[in-house]
Amino acid sequence: MEIIGRVTADATVSETKAGKKVVNFSIAINDTYKTKGSDEVQKITTYVNCAYWINPGIAPYLTKGSLVECNGRVGANAWTNKEGEVKASLTFHVNSIKLHGKPNGGSNTTAPVVPMSTASAALSEVAEDLPF
Repeated sequence: MEIIGRVTADATVSETKAGKKVVNFSIAINDTYKTKGSDEVQKITTYVNCAYWINPGIAPYLTKGSLVECNGRVGANAWTNKEGEVKASLTFHVNSIKLHGKPNGGSNTTAPVVPMSTASAALSEVAEDLPF
């Protein structure tokens, strides 16, 4: 399963009793739709709790507002609270994460600026070297 959304708060790293680290974060997925027979656009936001067990080093990059693409599976959690009520939640167990941008639409990497004349000269040299 694949989800794309914005991180709602900076990711946190927790450690289990066995010493395994997990990165916990939440993603907001925005969607729009029109109801039948209406031109009014409805907006809906779905919040998804995520857990990433593979590499805790990614946590500093998962900051509030960052656009991320996550692949993984949904898991169900059930428990009984102190008052004896049965509770349940869903968690998205992430297998891979792609970072698509910093908050405010910035880019994660900065590309060097190449003057146009240098870039066109480099392209013509490459084009002449092609075997076909």
